[in-house]
Amino acid sequence: MEKKNGIHWGVFLLAVVVLIAVFFLGYIFKNVSTEGEKNVGKELASKTTISNGVIIKTNFGNIELSFFPDKAPVTVGNFIKLSEAGFYNGTLFHRVIKDFMIQGGDPLSKQSNWALHGTGGPGYTFQDEINDEKLVRGVIAMANAGPNTNGSQFFIVTAEETPWLDGKHTVFGRVVSGMDVVDKISSVEVNEQNHPLQDVVIEQIVLK
Repeated sequence: MEKKNGIHWGVFLLAVVVLIAVFFLGYIFKNVSTEGEKNVGKELASKTTISNGVIIKTNFGNIELSFFPDKAPVTVGNFIKLSEAGFYNGTLFHRVIKDFMIQGGDPLSKQSNWALHGTGGPGYTFQDEINDEKLVRGVIAMANAGPNTNGSQFFIVTAEETPWLDGKHTVFGRVVSGMDVVDKISSVEVNEQNHPLQDVVIEQIVLK
């Protein structure tokens, strides 16, 4: 009987040690992850000094953007970093809803399988930078799959206002020239999944 109790106590103590180790490792991992996110944020935010806007060159014409670096420094820095690296070149505006928005920025949109379009990203995500800018006609904002899941996909609003989106997407710039091109893209024929039936290609994004 005593031996049995000894075994039970041994198992109990082992379980306690394992639980403490799991909690400790989780705490360490959380701190490391948080520190990593801070470092990535600083690196991306530093990119805002490179450019105050871009020109998105498409096969429908050019769209010129001006950024809000003071309101969304990490988001602006991320867009500059990806544009500078040619990440967006050859991607499509893969989702278009007339009188609402046009969406692009997915590297998988280069592939012929339309089912993949809208599911890709740069291989990382970063935090939201929700600010006081409203999602109104002409602004550019990050597309996401929920809070703090920003990557590379973005959209340009064509509706006059979209109050149901305010506070859910990071607004980081606006169109200063080429809204007619945005409207032209917004009017292309689409299928039931709002995918354009003709390719709307981002040929290049040039830093200003």
